[in-house]
Amino acid sequence: MIDDDQSDLPILSSPAEGVPDVVATPVDYRAMLSALADADGPVALDVERAQSYRYSGKAYLVQLRRPGAGSFLIDPILLAGEHDEIADFSDLAEVIGSAEWILHAASQDLPNLVQLGMRPKLLFDTELAGRLLGLPKVSLGAMVEQYCGVHLLKEHSAVDWSTRPLPADWLSYATLDVELLHELRDALAAELEAAGKQEWARQEFEWLCEWAVRPVEERADRWRRTSGTHAVHHPRGLALVRELWQARDKIAHDTDRAPGKILPDAAISELAALITRQSPSVPTARELRGIDGFKRRNARQYLNAWLDAMGRVAELPGNQLPPLRVHSGGIPTPRAWERANPDAWARWNSVRPAVIKLAEENSLPVENLLAPEALRQLLWQPPKPLTVESVSQMLASLNARVWQQELVAPLVVELLS
Repeated sequence: MIDDDQSDLPILSSPAEGVPDVVATPVDYRAMLSALADADGPVALDVERAQSYRYSGKAYLVQLRRPGAGSFLIDPILLAGEHDEIADFSDLAEVIGSAEWILHAASQDLPNLVQLGMRPKLLFDTELAGRLLGLPKVSLGAMVEQYCGVHLLKEHSAVDWSTRPLPADWLSYATLDVELLHELRDALAAELEAAGKQEWARQEFEWLCEWAVRPVEERADRWRRTSGTHAVHHPRGLALVRELWQARDKIAHDTDRAPGKILPDAAISELAALITRQSPSVPTARELRGIDGFKRRNARQYLNAWLDAMGRVAELPGNQLPPLRVHSGGIPTPRAWERANPDAWARWNSVRPAVIKLAEENSLPVENLLAPEALRQLLWQPPKPLTVESVSQMLASLNARVWQQELVAPLVVELLS
C-alpha cells in the first residue's frame, strides 16, 4: 500500500495500448469474442450510463479488458440495431462466464449487465473490498492512487454517454476505467488475505452475483419522493405534486430524457406549496409562470401539460386527495420507538452502540457489518427464544451473510439475555 502524499503522483492520461476502436458492428463483435475466447484470466468490466440525461438507465457503453486480449469498448446501442431496444450479449457472457469478473461498485453496473444478458458466476468488487478493509476513500480514483501509484483523471464521469459519436477523449477515459482493475484487484486480494477477511469478501461477492438477478420491486407512489414535498401541507397540494410528477414522467418516458431536465423537482414542490390550509385553491397559470423552474425552455414547451394537471387537481373531490402521510407497513424509524415500543427503544440503545464499536474494532463501516434495516428489524421484535441460532436465522432471512451473523448474533444475545 502507498501511504505517501499522493499530490505528486504521475497522471495516467492515456491507455498503455492506446484507445481501441469501438465495437459497433457484428463483424467487430465476433472478432472480439474470438480474441476473448483465446485469452485467459479474470475480466475487468465497467458500464457507462446517461442517467442524468436520459429517462432509461440502460448502458450506453461497456468497457472490458482481459489479459492476452486487451481492452474493448462495446457500443450496445449500435449493436442493438434500429428495432431492438436492448442488445443481447449472452454469447459474450458465455465466452467469459467461467472467469472472475472484476468491477468497481458492482451494484451499480450489474443490473445493466444482466439486462444485456450477462451474469457473473465469480465476482471481485474492488469498491466493496475497500469497504471491507476499512479504507477511508473507496472511489476508483482514490484507490488507484493508493494502490497503483498513479492519478486517474475523472473529468468525464458525469457526461452524456448517449452522445453519438463519442468524443475521442471520452473513449480514452472509458478505456482507463478498466486499465488498472486487475492490478488493483490483486493488491486488494492480498490485503484481504493479510487481514483475514478473504472469506468475508467471498461471501459478499457471491451474494452480489445472486442479488443481480433478483426481480426489482417497483416502489409504490414514486411521486412522493419528489424533493421539497416537506413544504407541502395540504392534501390538494400533494395531489398537485402527484399530477405534475406523473405528467412529467410520461413526457420523460416518451422523449427518453431525464425528468429533472424537463422540470426540476423544486419547481413542482414550490408550486404545490402555494396551496395552503387557509387557501386550498389550485394556483393560477400566472403563479405557475412566476416560478423559475417553469420559465425554463424545456418546461415552457410543455405548458399545456402542466395546466392540464392543475385543472385535474382543481376538480378532484376531497375524498380523492392523497393523505399527507402514509404508513409503509414496516416498522417505524428508531426515533419513534421510545413512544411506540419502549422495549425496542431500550434494545436499540443497548445494541446499536455496541454494533458500532464492533464495526470499528473490525475496521468496517457499520453498514457493511450489518445493513441498518436488518438491525432495526431484529431489535424491533427479536426471535423467541433468544439464542445465537435463532438470531442468526433471523439475520439470514434479512439477507445477512454468514460472516455477519457470526459477528453480530453472539453480541446481540449477550446484551439482551
